[in-house]
Amino acid sequence: MLDIFLQTLPFFAIIALGYGAGRTGFFTPEATAYLTKFVFYFALSAMLFRFSANLSLGEVWNGRLVIAYLWGTAFIYGVATIVALLRNQGLAKTAIEAQCAVIGNTGFLGVPMLVLLMGEKAIGPVILVLAVDLVVFSSLIVILMSIAKDGRFDLSIFKTIGFGLLMNPMIVSMVLGLMWSATGAPLPRPVDAFAELLGSAATPGALFAIGASLASKSTEKIEVAAWLSFCKLVLHPAFVAIAAIYLFPLDPFSAGVIIAAAALPVAGNVFMLAQHYGVAPQRVSAAILVSTAISIVTVSLVIGWVSQL
Repeated sequence: MLDIFLQTLPFFAIIALGYGAGRTGFFTPEATAYLTKFVFYFALSAMLFRFSANLSLGEVWNGRLVIAYLWGTAFIYGVATIVALLRNQGLAKTAIEAQCAVIGNTGFLGVPMLVLLMGEKAIGPVILVLAVDLVVFSSLIVILMSIAKDGRFDLSIFKTIGFGLLMNPMIVSMVLGLMWSATGAPLPRPVDAFAELLGSAATPGALFAIGASLASKSTEKIEVAAWLSFCKLVLHPAFVAIAAIYLFPLDPFSAGVIIAAAALPVAGNVFMLAQHYGVAPQRVSAAILVSTAISIVTVSLVIGWVSQL
C-alpha cells in the first residue's frame, strides 16, 4: 500500500505545486484558464486521439463494463438525489449535488494517472468510463437544468445536447482515433510522433491546472461538501465494485480500473456547469476542494486494493 501511495504522490505533488502557484498569485486565474484550455483542447485531445487510434473498437467496447459502471454510478446518483430532495434543495441544486457525487476528474487526472499506474491495458476501460460520464451524465444534467429553468421538458434540448457533444474535444478526439483505428492502418510516424509529443504535455499540464484552479475554491457549506466527497470517494467506488464484481462480473483487471476511476475526486467541469447555470457554485467549489484533498489518501487505498484483484 505504501508503494502505491508513493507512486500516486508525484501526481498530487504537481497538483499541490499548481495550488501554491495559484494561491500566491504567481499563476493568475486568467493564466489558469488559458492553461486549462490548452490541456483540454490540445494536449489531452492529442493523448486521447493517440490512445484511441492504437486500439480497435473491439479492444475498447465492453458492454458488461458499461452496464456495471452505469449501475453503480446511477445508484449513487439516485442516493444523492434523494438526500438533496429530502433537504428541500429544489431540482436545480439537487441535479448539481448528484453530479458532484458521481462525476470524477477522469479526463484531467484519471486518464494520465491510471494509465501510468495500471498500464496501457487500462486505456480501454478508462476511455469507456470517460465516455459514459460525458455522454450520459453530462446530457442528463442539461435536461434536468432545462426542466428546472422552464418548468417543462422540451425536445429541442436534444439539439443542444447533440451540439455540445459534437463540440467536446475529448469526444471528438476519441471518435476520430477509433475511426482511424478502423482503417487498420498504423498512424503515420510523423503524426504519431506529433500526437505523442503534444499528448505528453497533458499529464503535467492537467495536474498543474487542477491545482491552480483549486486556489480559487472556497470551503463554504463544508457539511455538504463533506457529504458529497463521501459519496464520490467512498460510496461511488464501493457500489461500482459491487456491480463489477458481483452483479455484472468483469475480469479482475477491468473491474479494478473502473473501480479506481470511480474513486477519483469531483471533476472541475461540474463547477463550470454550476457557474454557467448560476446554481450553487460555492457548494461545488467546496466539494472539489475537499474531495481532491482527501483523495490523496483514498485514491491510493483504492488503487492498492484493486491491484490485489
